[in-house]
Amino acid sequence: MGKAITPTDSQQVLRVDRPAGQRGIFRWLPGLHTLRNYQLPWLRSDLYAGLVLTAVLVPVGMAYSEAAGLPAIYGLYATIVPLIAYAIFGPSRVLVLGPDSSLAPMIAAAVLPLAAGDPQRAVSVAAMLAILTGLFGVIAGALRLGFITDLLAKPIRYGYMNGIALTVLVSQLPKLFGFSVKSEYLLARIAELVSGVFSSKVNWVAFAVGGSALLIILLLKRFLRTPGVLIAVGGATVVVGLFNLSRYGVGILGELPQGLPRPSIPLLSLDEIGALSAAALAITVVSFADTSVLSRVYAAKTKTYVDPNQEMMGLGAANLAGGLFQGFPISASSSRTPVAAASGAKTQLTGIVGALAIALLLLFAPQLLRNLPYAALAAVVISSAIGLFEFKELGRLYRIQRWEFWLSIAAFLGVASLGPVPGMMIAIGIALAEFIWSAWRPHYAILGEPDDVRGFHDLKRYPHGRQFPGLLLFRWDAPLFFANAEQFRERVLDAIASAPAPVKWLVVAAEPVTGIDVTSADMLTELDAALQEAGIELAFAQMKDPVKDELKRFGVYHQLGEHQFFATVREAVDSYRKTHPSEI
Repeated sequence: MGKAITPTDSQQVLRVDRPAGQRGIFRWLPGLHTLRNYQLPWLRSDLYAGLVLTAVLVPVGMAYSEAAGLPAIYGLYATIVPLIAYAIFGPSRVLVLGPDSSLAPMIAAAVLPLAAGDPQRAVSVAAMLAILTGLFGVIAGALRLGFITDLLAKPIRYGYMNGIALTVLVSQLPKLFGFSVKSEYLLARIAELVSGVFSSKVNWVAFAVGGSALLIILLLKRFLRTPGVLIAVGGATVVVGLFNLSRYGVGILGELPQGLPRPSIPLLSLDEIGALSAAALAITVVSFADTSVLSRVYAAKTKTYVDPNQEMMGLGAANLAGGLFQGFPISASSSRTPVAAASGAKTQLTGIVGALAIALLLLFAPQLLRNLPYAALAAVVISSAIGLFEFKELGRLYRIQRWEFWLSIAAFLGVASLGPVPGMMIAIGIALAEFIWSAWRPHYAILGEPDDVRGFHDLKRYPHGRQFPGLLLFRWDAPLFFANAEQFRERVLDAIASAPAPVKWLVVAAEPVTGIDVTSADMLTELDAALQEAGIELAFAQMKDPVKDELKRFGVYHQLGEHQFFATVREAVDSYRKTHPSEI
């Protein structure tokens, strides 16, 4: 037999606590704690993983910058500084941050209306958006508000990701075909795309380059564990340069600006900053939701501790730093993080190596990417968008929880038709409304005592359960609060009216009641008075101590009478039988 697992061992298996040395300043700067405890054997793995990662960071960063409506070079700017910032402030040892496909349409929707067609103006607006996103993240982390992502229930996230995937796909297909569209709304874009494909707008040379790149990425991703993005983009760049395909109208990146981004504070009016705030808040929530999930996954794999609030601060610091260096909002990457992990990354030195390698590329060899075709960058984004679709999970929702399926569809339609930010807000609003509706009209039950099952149970499920004449056992399966207080009163009175014999005692089985507010406490006082007039005693069983404490604070506990609160339903039934022997 194997070694028995003690309770202490079990706790270690299930949870990894914060390292003892990660306190004080090291709690807020996890990178310094990692550096302080860095082991020399890790260096070779981190250097190698960093160089492998660079090969993916460059084309993906530029592609997502294009998808966000910004010049490709700014995707590299949004990669360099955030990676370094996260290495200092981020708690995860292997997480890779950078431009993300799910954020690209949100950034474009927020930036392009304020940019008015000016690329440099778009850069300033995007930088301010990153600064606001970073500030929101840092403040939320300091206030320990990591729980706000609980609003993004899985159905909302599935619908959101499907809407984002479709938006990204439609935005990049024209580039794959070698032409552009002017429409801003999804349906109009689709119509213009279809019209362009069936007209003379298609550049078939550009499509051949982009289509081949897309095919290579998808095939290598499906069948071989090789850096398909690097092979496809590198191959397309070589082919375009070798055969001078730009003379056939194939759009190319051109020589990148030499040098690194300079720190600057974008100058926008207060009205413009206010207009960006809602988008920044939405991006903060979405990016942290993705980051926290990915962070927890790799924390479990590496058996390391990750503080979710510090994760939010690390993400915020990365965005803030990126915005101050001409970047745009970024998030954790579910495609680049596995590359780093599979390459043997041990710490965030991997990300620093990747950032430094990109910086050296911009300083000494910017001409290497001048023949990179836009169609190949579109192929990178499209391949990512295809991976964002959640059809399997949507089908699962349809089978097991139909209303959540329709919630996901509502999120999808909202994102696809109105844009990422308003679509997500509508979906969250629907989810909150459904939650309030469920709490407003919760399940309740009249209880009886079945012969073949121990305890007291719902008579709808156990119709032959024993009832005691004059005693009504009523269970309310929700907290009591202002929205359902009147419902509680109505259901109780209905139960009394439909009881098989005149009711002498009403016992509320209150174990499911996890909270109570002033409105419902006052309702109980009024209900007790009305029942007393009718000759009915009101009692409670199995009420939780915190709820009792609330009733005591409201003055209701002593008003109802301490003797009317029982530890169990059985105790309440026995008390009734002793005081009303003639009724049994």
